[in-house]
Amino acid sequence: MALKIFALDPPGTPPKWWWWLFVGTAAAALLLMPEYLELYVIIDLTSYFIFALLALSMSFLWGYLGILSFGQTAFFGLGGYGYTVLALNTGETTGSIFFALALPMLFSAIVGYFMIYGRISDIYLSVITLVVTLILEKGVRATSGDQYVIGSVRLNGQNGIPTVPALKIPWNTSVEFSFEGFFQLAVVLMVLVYVGLRMLLLTKYGRVLVSIRENERRTELLGYDARKYKLSAFVIAGGIAGLSGAMFAIWGPLAHPQMFGLGRAADVIIWVLIGGKATLIGPIAGAIGIEYLKVWLGTQGVGQVPFVLGLVLMVFVLLFQQGVLPSLGMVISYARQSLRRR
Repeated sequence: MALKIFALDPPGTPPKWWWWLFVGTAAAALLLMPEYLELYVIIDLTSYFIFALLALSMSFLWGYLGILSFGQTAFFGLGGYGYTVLALNTGETTGSIFFALALPMLFSAIVGYFMIYGRISDIYLSVITLVVTLILEKGVRATSGDQYVIGSVRLNGQNGIPTVPALKIPWNTSVEFSFEGFFQLAVVLMVLVYVGLRMLLLTKYGRVLVSIRENERRTELLGYDARKYKLSAFVIAGGIAGLSGAMFAIWGPLAHPQMFGLGRAADVIIWVLIGGKATLIGPIAGAIGIEYLKVWLGTQGVGQVPFVLGLVLMVFVLLFQQGVLPSLGMVISYARQSLRRR
């Protein structure tokens, strides 16, 4: 059972009853955390779960389709800025969340169309997404003048937009989400996206994505338009990243050019590599674990946190080439087989 949780089931394999039990129990335990933890812990954990959403977008795209994209932070930043600008101009936060989901999806559809239908190889696709991310970051940083206004909102260049509106309860717009409520919302979104992607990958669509990852040419010879599948997956991943960006801006509360930064793009890759890109739950654990490690190292007075994280990445990649959770599953499976032989 442990192996099945941590590893990738063959596409089309329906989850067993214990999988639903595991997900439901974990979600319930997380939702009850505000009753037992200090407020500052809840606030920190909220950011970890928001980053887990971003990690899921990369895991879906890289682990199951084979596309390494540096553009997830571009969509992350677009989601954050999209929510902030629309919410400040209209005062409507629920609609702004949907806009933060739609804007990165539209942008990823436009960029992805020219890359994928242009038959650009996956390596050059990674380079182009890197360039797009750099352009967006530099462009946002250059909006410091009074002329850079959208509606009534100044973009403020490198200083970002510090007045991000808090999310209001949809059925009672006079009430804002509390810290505890926003934490629970982050948990619900993370679980829903995880389960949604898991179910999607069990369909014919998911099987085709994995087939494209393994051999795109052979998949096309079987009659599937690989470009259509790749573009749709690219758009889905962009939307998830945008949703994560909107939640992060609300959590901040700040929409800042660093949301587009390459530092965050590198973080996402590290989360997925360490957790295991051939899983969905692995990158969730990777994002939470690495972000917690960052905070813990900071509290211990470690001056070179990026250097330490680089060493951690090297060690984990060398020791756990498939990622921590898949490797753990393999160890458990080997131990069980050894016990059975006795």
